[in-house]
Formats: sequence, structure tokens, C-alpha cells
Amino acid sequence: MDRNEVEIAFEIVMEEIEAVADALNQEGAAAFQKGDYERARQVIGDATRIASFRAKVKALQQEWQMGFPAARRKRARRTDMGRLRRGLRTGEDAFRIPILKTLVELGGSGDVSKVLDRVGTKMKSQLTKHDMEPLPSNPKEMRWRNTAQWCRVTMVNEGLLKGDSPRGVWEVTAAGKRALENGGADSH
Repeated sequence: MDRNEVEIAFEIVMEEIEAVADALNQEGAAAFQKGDYERARQVIGDATRIASFRAKVKALQQEWQMGFPAARRKRARRTDMGRLRRGLRTGEDAFRIPILKTLVELGGSGDVSKVLDRVGTKMKSQLTKHDMEPLPSNPKEMRWRNTAQWCRVTMVNEGLLKGDSPRGVWEVTAAGKRALENGGADSH
């Protein structure tokens, strides 16, 4: 297995974790709507553990990228050439700069749907056929929008986006603006 295949494996694992998280979100919402608050609490606990596990896998992925710069160069070159291997979505990291740029263009904050629409326009040439497919767990949502939302979670954890914004609003922090000014160099 070469370094690039390890990066692909990380992306596949991340996608599967996100699919489980999406399924838990739907299950929790359904339990809450039915008034089954005990089940909703259990699902919230499961979702919290999944989010924590996802953060650990993401940290390992970033450690891999930092420890093996050649793997990152190969990945960037491959993305620049076009589509990724069939069945693989565009990686979460590709959304970082477009999200930051969009938020700065919007004056620092924006409604999630407006932000995602603009990010989608910016990334149109990068998004693969796989990115444009609906999520199995939510046929109304395209895969790339879900990936961008997971990117937001990571960026909140890194202090690039605010975590205490009103529901449905994304806001860039001063650190996020600095990262953008530095060409994204501070965004990891």
C-alpha cells in the first residue's frame, strides 16, 4: 500500500463514520418526534461518542499528512488532474479555503444554506460525480454538502470558525481570517 492509498483509506473510513453519524441524527430526531425521550438520550450519547471517535480519526489523518508530505503532494496533484478514484468523495480539507473565503466575502458570517451554495459554486470544478450523489442516509442531501458541514465541525474545533454562532449560521473567527490571509497555512 503506497502513501496515497493510505490517504484514500482514511477518506473511506471518514465517510463511513459520517454515514453512521447521519443515521444516528435521523434516529434521534425520529425518537424525539415520537416523544421517546429515553431513546433520544441514548442516541445523543452514541452520536457524541461517534463525534469524538471521528475527531480522533481526523487527527490521525492529519498526523499522517504532516508526517508524510509526499502523500499530500500526490493527493494534491491527483485532485488537480481531475476525478478521484471511483467511489471516493472530495476530501474534507478541500472545503476549508472555500468556506473561509465565502464567510469573509459575506462579511464574516452567513446562513448555512447560503454559505454552502457559494462554496458549491466555488468548488464546482473539483466536485466529483460521487460528491453530487445523495447520501444513503438522507436522499435529500448531496454528499458534498455533508462533507462541507463536517469540515465546519473540524474548523470549529480548530478555532477557525465560531462554535457558539446562532443555529444555522456559520461565522469565521479572527484565527480563520488569519489562516485565509496566510493562504490556508494556519488552517491545520
